[in-house]
Amino acid sequence: MKLLRLPGVYRPQADTWLLMRAMREARLPAGARVLEVCTGTGALAIAAVRGGASSVTAVDRYLPAVLSARFNARVRGLPVEVRHGDLSQTIGGAPFDVVLANPPYVPCESTEDPDGAALAWDAGADGRKHLDCLCTRAHDLLAPDGTMLLVHSSLCGIRRTVESLRDSGLKTSVVARAIEPFGPVMRGRIDFLERTGLIAPGQRHEELVVIRADRTER
Repeated sequence: MKLLRLPGVYRPQADTWLLMRAMREARLPAGARVLEVCTGTGALAIAAVRGGASSVTAVDRYLPAVLSARFNARVRGLPVEVRHGDLSQTIGGAPFDVVLANPPYVPCESTEDPDGAALAWDAGADGRKHLDCLCTRAHDLLAPDGTMLLVHSSLCGIRRTVESLRDSGLKTSVVARAIEPFGPVMRGRIDFLERTGLIAPGQRHEELVVIRADRTER
């Protein structure tokens, strides 16, 4: 898939492809209304339409990502609405049949709000700044029988995500896993990650997981 990617926009990579595979295996219901959180280039939004979604709302807080995703959807003539914003704001159109999320999840030492490209990965000292918000809002974002697919690193706590989603009333399980070597961002934080116990000494890989959460009640 050839995509326009403005400078600083998150490049689709291992977590993107793992989430895309999980989405395809989940088989979107025909005509599903989809929300994609942290869309980046819009790769998943485009794949969702091609997988049978009737419409996709894609959201990103980094303006160059919004512009990239809008171009990539429009040049293909696909029904994707791309909005500039994040989960701290009300997302019009909720609830959705499917929510796809690849939020920032990389632990960072800085307490400053990130800007530029770092918006795509910096997520606080434990990597859960955006994950916790997403878990809290998941139930209300989903229509009855709706499904969320969420990807993140095991460094952020798989059990914590699963339990948080279950506590909100969603049926939850891990549906995909992959071991990946550290990329440039993680390699640049090895001292911090080892010092805080987020990785073992000498560890240079992480496990990515896709967590599925279903709203089953009527």
